[in-house]
Amino acid sequence: MRSLRRRNTVQKAMSEINVTPFVDVMLVLLIIFMVTAPMLSMGIDVNLPRVKSKSVDVTEEKLVLTITEAREIFLNKNKMQLGELNFKLEAIFSNRIDREVFLRADRSVPYGFVVQVMSEVRKAGVDKLGLITEPPEGMK
Repeated sequence: MRSLRRRNTVQKAMSEINVTPFVDVMLVLLIIFMVTAPMLSMGIDVNLPRVKSKSVDVTEEKLVLTITEAREIFLNKNKMQLGELNFKLEAIFSNRIDREVFLRADRSVPYGFVVQVMSEVRKAGVDKLGLITEPPEGMK
């Protein structure tokens, strides 16, 4: 009788799964994913202006990059090609501390072309890229 009881308690103990190692492994994996996830995001960092913010003061010397409907690129009032944009911006920012450019694009310009221009701006070492927008109809 005693041996039968002993067998039943041994079988009950053997049938339960020890989840402690499983939890330990899952916590380690969670930490690894939390550390590596921010490194996986790629793209262009853009500081978008808020609608209710103050307008840009035109008297300050700001670099405004304009893309017209015909995909022409102007740096302030100077027309240039997409290929020369990187070199021009590098030359301009070689003597400046604040590396800030404002981008103004026509609403009919394809998004892909605007992203190409933004990529060239980032390659030139620009720290801040702001997008110029019009306020909504009711806010004018």
